Amino acid sequence: MKNTKFIPLGIVMAVFVTTGCNDDFVNTQPLTEVSADLVWTDAGLAEAFVTDLYTGLGNGGFDEQMLASLTDEAIFTHPGRGINTITEARSNPADRGWINNTLDWPNMYARIRAANLALTNLESPGFDNPDMAQRLRGEAYFMRAYYYHQLVRYFGGVPLIDRPYELNEPDYMAPRNTFEECVDFIISDCDMAAQLLPVKGDIASGRANATAAMALKARILLYAASDLHDIPTASANSAAIASYSKPEYLGYLSGDRTARWQQARDAAKAVVDMTEFGYMLDLSAPATAEEGTANYVNMAMSRNGGDRELLFGRYFINAKQENGGRIGLFNGPNGYHNWAGNTPIQNLVDDYEMMDGTSFDWNNPAQASDPYSDRDPRFYATVLYDGAPWKPRTADVAGKDPFNEIQTGQYEVINAEGEKVPHFGLDTRQSSVEDWNGTRTGYYMRKFIDPNPSIVDQNTWQQIPWPFLRYTEMVFNYIEASLELGDEAEALAWLNKIRFRAGMPAVTASGQALRDRYRNERRIEMAYEEQRYHDARRWMIAPETLGQQAERIEIIGTLKPSAEVTLYRYDPAQYNYEYTPQDIDPGIENRQWDDKMYYLPIHRDEMNRNTELVQNPGY
Repeated sequence: MKNTKFIPLGIVMAVFVTTGCNDDFVNTQPLTEVSADLVWTDAGLAEAFVTDLYTGLGNGGFDEQMLASLTDEAIFTHPGRGINTITEARSNPADRGWINNTLDWPNMYARIRAANLALTNLESPGFDNPDMAQRLRGEAYFMRAYYYHQLVRYFGGVPLIDRPYELNEPDYMAPRNTFEECVDFIISDCDMAAQLLPVKGDIASGRANATAAMALKARILLYAASDLHDIPTASANSAAIASYSKPEYLGYLSGDRTARWQQARDAAKAVVDMTEFGYMLDLSAPATAEEGTANYVNMAMSRNGGDRELLFGRYFINAKQENGGRIGLFNGPNGYHNWAGNTPIQNLVDDYEMMDGTSFDWNNPAQASDPYSDRDPRFYATVLYDGAPWKPRTADVAGKDPFNEIQTGQYEVINAEGEKVPHFGLDTRQSSVEDWNGTRTGYYMRKFIDPNPSIVDQNTWQQIPWPFLRYTEMVFNYIEASLELGDEAEALAWLNKIRFRAGMPAVTASGQALRDRYRNERRIEMAYEEQRYHDARRWMIAPETLGQQAERIEIIGTLKPSAEVTLYRYDPAQYNYEYTPQDIDPGIENRQWDDKMYYLPIHRDEMNRNTELVQNPGY
């Protein structure tokens, strides 16, 4: 019997198989698998194999639990799913806490092995279609680079495996490579992918492209230049890193950091110069507030020109109902029969500037009495707050709120006996509609949720792509590298392009004040896009950001003396509103920071399988 390797049919998506009578029963081919020998002799099967590499991306960031809830952007409403293990700094090699399955170490290395198989077999494919073979190799290089970059930004240096292991090899152990070696490897793969692939727009949406490869290179170079990965800087800011026996796994021990920033700047500028991408960055003055909100919604929805922002995304269609299409259900208000999953915290809300570019201040009586007025237009496209207009309620709730406004407070109303009684908002945890799914913060996520009135409850799905890489991130990377290299004029010019699109006035700061404004601008613009977790760590500001206690808002509405309201709606003419920021109940989440959390621990099972691994600091 011939010794033949087989690939599961699911990997190649679909294969038509015909069989006939064969007396030699032992040579019957499995009906649910395809021989590896056949895959690389057929262009369609080879493409199906490479397409399967993308399944390691999962739903992108559109899972029920989102990375935002590990940061000062959001809190996860439903405790007991491992998020607290990380936010409370209790992660350890036996229980790391919640980790998105797209980051899981075995999953990443399974995809890397598949990429290695594709690259090995596509060097001399057995089918006559050199253009397709070149494209597939480019996609495999990109996906391998992406998965390694995922591992590196969570764990630091990891074992670099650039070939598929075979059976009966004498040793399957592999030590960790240095951080520098991993960065160089990722850059090399990105360069190869960029050479082999067409630019975005010349290839199907959702597939790797040369533009995305250039963007991924720019991202990893920015990380490489950052404080966390410059060991002298990191050691000065963290005793855990300073005492680690293998700092080369975490960053650069020496070398020219200025040169690293220059590399990062050049790589980002190469993408920024591709002016066919990006959206509404040619304004010479701020857009109106209404336009600023609309511009931000268009980018989040990837519509009306906003799709020019997306360099590499995960797309969803209703024909295939995946969880990525249920982001509205996962995060929307309970008063709409949604689940309130990753709700914005007051810490994020407070960082949205006023329309004039000044900071919001609870000590300002006018602002404290009306905190949702006259704010950065992106706030209204990102956060659903008390009194915010939203979609029509479902039929069973419409009679309780014909005005279609978010209700996250407690208000007085007049009952049938003419008495003042409390009315708990329909979108609270005391609601008459699915109270167990109510927000704990007083806010709901608005960004990425389709405003289409027909997409409301558990029975409807949306088709919004997840942005793995977008053009504005490259602009931010260029700004940051320019700042670090002392080119404030260039940094300001590009920073203000982003602000003008949002309807915000120009920044004129310099020095540390400009750096702080840049960091806050990046925080606001990239909210909920899996940037903040990495930014706070690589800037080494996590103790005062990721480690600070999450805050909520308490809202009390009392009727004015002459008011007679029997059916509540937001109305300052009828109500006096009081807004009080408070800490989240420590029994729900008690955030704290430990420097070990700059990196995740390698799971105990992986340490046991590969005795050459060295654990990360603090574990």
